[in-house]
Amino acid sequence: MNITIVCVGKIKEAYYREALAEYVKRLSKYCSTKIIEVADEKTPLNNASDKERELILLTEGERILKRLPDDAYVIATAINGQRMSSVDFAEKINKLMLNGVSHICFIIGGSLGLAGQVTDRADMLVSFSDMTFPHQLMRVILTEQIYRAYRIILGEPYHK
Repeated sequence: MNITIVCVGKIKEAYYREALAEYVKRLSKYCSTKIIEVADEKTPLNNASDKERELILLTEGERILKRLPDDAYVIATAINGQRMSSVDFAEKINKLMLNGVSHICFIIGGSLGLAGQVTDRADMLVSFSDMTFPHQLMRVILTEQIYRAYRIILGEPYHK
């Protein structure tokens, strides 16, 4: 199985980079994992107009769409996506594999989320919480959940 994670921005904090590297290393036992970072747009903190927000989302969205593998089943992280337990997430990945999917691409947006053209392209939207997480931390959460999913699928022990 090939796993690609397309995400907006670079990870600046060493502790996020280290955690991400650890889960990518653990995943190497189960699948090939590739992380693609696209440039993020400068976002004025609390005073961006609707037009500015829309332009930022469109620009980041175009960058994401250009990097999506053609052969992949695309799962975008979105607050309005489907909520599932870790076991349900593992079952979804396992079902995709059993149905012949050999490439899953996950998308993590930037600080404003994802543009409509990106969520429209996705085969599935998944939400990890009603809470908002920094997109750098979301990469760690996602890779940990993918790792956990493989352990569940293979009947290996995992922390409940």
